[in-house]
Amino acid sequence: MKKFGIGIVAIVIVGLITVMSLQKPIGAWIFQRAVEQNVERDTVSKLSDGLHVGLCGTGSPMPNLDRAGPCNIVIAGDQIFVVDIGDGGSRNLALMGLDASDLDSVLLTHFHSDHIDGMGPLMLNHWIRGSNAAPLPVYGPVGVEAIVDGFNEAYATDDTYRTAHHGEGVAPSSGGGSEARPFSMEGDSEVVLERGGLTITAFKVEHEPIDPAVGYRFDYGGRSLCISGDTKKSANLERVCEGADLIVHEALQPVMVTQLQEALAKQGNDSAAKIMFDIKDYHASPEDAAESAQVTGAQMLVLSHLVPPLPSRYLYPAFLGDAENRFDGILIVGEDGMMFSMPTGGDAIEQTNLM
Repeated sequence: MKKFGIGIVAIVIVGLITVMSLQKPIGAWIFQRAVEQNVERDTVSKLSDGLHVGLCGTGSPMPNLDRAGPCNIVIAGDQIFVVDIGDGGSRNLALMGLDASDLDSVLLTHFHSDHIDGMGPLMLNHWIRGSNAAPLPVYGPVGVEAIVDGFNEAYATDDTYRTAHHGEGVAPSSGGGSEARPFSMEGDSEVVLERGGLTITAFKVEHEPIDPAVGYRFDYGGRSLCISGDTKKSANLERVCEGADLIVHEALQPVMVTQLQEALAKQGNDSAAKIMFDIKDYHASPEDAAESAQVTGAQMLVLSHLVPPLPSRYLYPAFLGDAENRFDGILIVGEDGMMFSMPTGGDAIEQTNLM
């Protein structure tokens, strides 16, 4: 028995030595396979005709290794839109097999830094990856012009480097940056785009003192989707999103944030504690989001822009609080890479994970 044990150990050692000696060719083969699979990956071409929403960022300004900043991608037939673009959102789009060069436009809900700080990489990828000859359109309430002008100015020098290095054929000088498409909100809601059977409606939400702040409703092929943007519980969202199949709603758990606030105050970090106190009054709790989704009659509620960070799914029940008892539909804590598909001609909602 002792000799048998020694033999097993010897075989294992020989195996490890063999694997290590072949590390270079094996590594090269693995990398080549990964390149082939990723280059060939095309998520959009595999989607059925319908309305689809992907979560390219479910986080917040608080550090979280598993979640990029707020980012949603909406696909309606052959039209593709990004709603908000937080830090890391552009990276996640690529990891999800979604090509930024195919984007029709970006829609911003408001101008908090965590909803726009991924704009630079997104503009660059939209331009370079598809050799686009026109800037990326960016829709938003009046004031979006200043945001777009700032990013364009910041990236202007880099744009000249790209064209000089890669040439007009790859990086046409007319295509860098983005172009503002402002809309004014004369009422509580306004149709901002109608094209190819798709209607996009902006609606006011409550995020004071942030003004303007809007959410968006998408209607296509008999299916509908709402994205809340940042808001506390909003009666206007409930009105505009009535009958929506799915709602992506921001969520902050006040009990958990209060615990953070108290810990920071005990540590003597009064400024950070004050921020934790302040943010509770302009965000919706999971229970608030659930109640709003119930009012609209939505089939599914997906929580995103999660505060505080949730490093483990084990924390989800504590984060949800009483939300599950306030909504009769399907309630999901969003994660980066999730996609929800609503094919035309039915009422099904299909969930996949692209990361």
